[in-house]
Amino acid sequence: MSQLIYPGLVLRNHYAIVRELGHGGFGRTYLAQDQHRFDELCVLKEFSPQVQGSFALKKSQELFEREAEILYKLKHPQIPRFRELFRETIDNKGYLFFVQDYVEGFNYRSLLNQHTFTEAEVIQLLFQILPILDYIHSYGVIHRDISPDNMIQRQADGLPMLIDFGGVKLIQAKVESELAVQGGQNPSPTRLGKVGYAPDEQMRLGMVYPNSDLYALAATMLVLLTRKEPQQLIDPQTLSWNWRKYTQLNPKFGEILDKMLAYRHSDRFSSVQDVLVALSAINPPPKTSINPTQPILNQSLFPQPFSPQAAKSSQIKMPLLVFIAILTLGIFGWLGGRYGLNHYANQDLNQLSKTEEKRQKALQEQRRLLNIDFNFFVNLVNEEFYTRYPEQRGRTLTDTPSDAIWREKWDQIADQFLQHLAKLSDQSRIKLGTYSNDLYRLKAQANQLNLSSKSLSDLADAKFFNLFPEQSRNSDLLGLPIGQVWQAVTDDIVKNLEAGTAWERVEFASKKTRKTLKDRLKPGEGKIYIARFNKNQDLRVRLKSPESSTLLSIYTQKAQSLLGDSAKNRWSGRLPDSGDYQVVVVSKYSRPFDYELTLETR
Repeated sequence: MSQLIYPGLVLRNHYAIVRELGHGGFGRTYLAQDQHRFDELCVLKEFSPQVQGSFALKKSQELFEREAEILYKLKHPQIPRFRELFRETIDNKGYLFFVQDYVEGFNYRSLLNQHTFTEAEVIQLLFQILPILDYIHSYGVIHRDISPDNMIQRQADGLPMLIDFGGVKLIQAKVESELAVQGGQNPSPTRLGKVGYAPDEQMRLGMVYPNSDLYALAATMLVLLTRKEPQQLIDPQTLSWNWRKYTQLNPKFGEILDKMLAYRHSDRFSSVQDVLVALSAINPPPKTSINPTQPILNQSLFPQPFSPQAAKSSQIKMPLLVFIAILTLGIFGWLGGRYGLNHYANQDLNQLSKTEEKRQKALQEQRRLLNIDFNFFVNLVNEEFYTRYPEQRGRTLTDTPSDAIWREKWDQIADQFLQHLAKLSDQSRIKLGTYSNDLYRLKAQANQLNLSSKSLSDLADAKFFNLFPEQSRNSDLLGLPIGQVWQAVTDDIVKNLEAGTAWERVEFASKKTRKTLKDRLKPGEGKIYIARFNKNQDLRVRLKSPESSTLLSIYTQKAQSLLGDSAKNRWSGRLPDSGDYQVVVVSKYSRPFDYELTLETR
């Protein structure tokens, strides 16, 4: 994240930055809280094009504002709503932002990683996506970048949302084109879209038509059906789609997809309406429709993103992961299911007991108050659930009362995590799910205080394993969702160290060779003592504390371990080098206790 834009920064006395969501050639995207809307989450897209010269920058800004004006006109409940465009100056640097609604949910790439879509689901998805395209095409807007990554299943109702229109990317291409003309050069075609998803006329010639979006949509549906990327489904010699060996579909539905994927745009359906008519001839469309000028009115606990007809005909069984995500945290907004499966989406709400409903509402509210990332929390709880109950992995779970016990177990794990995560700082908690190479940064910050990374890890482990004693100390946690929590704990520890707490430099009075230090530790706490000694000095360390209450470590300035995570309370030996030595005392006790640490040299 830019050093000038960081979590906690408030822009325009309005938008509080939560974290960075991503970045590209034209700037970064941030998750923020709208303080004028009761801290409702929103997305800020920073416009900072990598162009040279005042003309290029001015032209970029003009095109950006023009694109924002187009997006402002689009008011459809399945497109993130454009809120405003504003300028901000930070440290004499000008920024341009536009603000959109934040869509909480899973993109279809993530859903595909856990679930292969059925024909019934894909047809239903087409009935839900095609009206969005019909709407934007009526405004002369072509999406240009449809793919599983740019479709999100909204957790509030299970409906698909279309995101990341190609407009901002188009701005860059237009700027480059106009600069080429100004320089007396022939502009190159404007090529946007993803290879395999975008048709030939778009990728090779830079030309787009409304049915260019239909091509990309059909390609996306085949990816969902086959779990194969377009490059694996297209014959490199004939450039024809060979998807039938990977999935079996209703022949008439297959013909519809083939026509949407025709190589020449003139051979495809000419409009969205033509596709809808063809689909309706083989499968009745949903009874419910969405008015793009009105908000979605379905506020029930388990809305029905798929038609009852499809639900009755397919009776799709759910993997446990899907079912749990829907049922146990359905009130979280995972309504209709992480993967849009209709088997449970149409259940009778009365099947849930009042106790279960109340329990889920409490979980929803707690997660919201803690600002814990939705996707991260799903993965965290699922991983722990399957670790505790490995026999459940992969089994099919129904919506019958007999499975209520598993829903309760999942809820219990979710509740335990929420209680533990509440003990993290707000600043580290909102970054859960986004830590990547932060451990190197955190270690470097500790090193700047002359503290070794081993000492930092000792303090982090003490707090982490106090919160999560069921976790194995021998496991490689960093590759798991729980590893994000360990890094958040470490982040908090570093902040404490930088504030001067949890460590102390020990100075010996003149001619004194012994120092006794007293302190008190709470569960999960630790303290680092730094003292300078000379090579070949004899050092004796003695720790007085309740039995089995502490772990003791001793490190040289070069981070060599003389004693590591030991339950012993005594150590003596000759020191190998001159310099600072670190003595680390951490608690593994369930209640606070007092201790004495004595350092003696000769």
